[in-house]
Amino acid sequence: MKKLLKKNWLLSVAAVINIVLLFWQPQKELSVLRFTGKNFMNFLFMLTPVFICIGLMDVWIDRASMVKIMGEKSGFRGALTAMLSGMVTAVPLYALLPVAGVLLKKGSRISNVLLFLCASSSIRIPLLLFEISSLGWRFTFVRFGLNVVVVTAIAFITEKLLTDTDKKEILRKNEER
Repeated sequence: MKKLLKKNWLLSVAAVINIVLLFWQPQKELSVLRFTGKNFMNFLFMLTPVFICIGLMDVWIDRASMVKIMGEKSGFRGALTAMLSGMVTAVPLYALLPVAGVLLKKGSRISNVLLFLCASSSIRIPLLLFEISSLGWRFTFVRFGLNVVVVTAIAFITEKLLTDTDKKEILRKNEER
């Protein structure tokens, strides 16, 4: 029991706070519980299709195809594929981390996985459309161009800074999950 509490200490603290609030200010606690329930349901509805897609990707795409598309020798085509894949996503970043794990498992280059994650967080197409309508096309295209350059630089510099031992450790830890 102690091990479980130690592992999930944040959840335990939140539960204790909720119990204290329930007795101290029951009306506020009910609104907190409603809010938590709504967020939890949104979380589940967001993650369920992502996990289904991850499972299908894991089964349908063989490792050789993924290595050819986004592996070590994929070059510009692999980087472009990773960036475009990241740009079309419309889910929160926490839902994309399992996708990154599957990409690594299937043999994708680390820089391509980083490109996918960075593009997913900063240069999504829905975000670009919102920016064009709110801030204008000039601002949007300047920011887009700068983001593409910076995201690409971050991904490739990070991969260059990793030693072979670091890369093997990343892949080993990914396989453990």
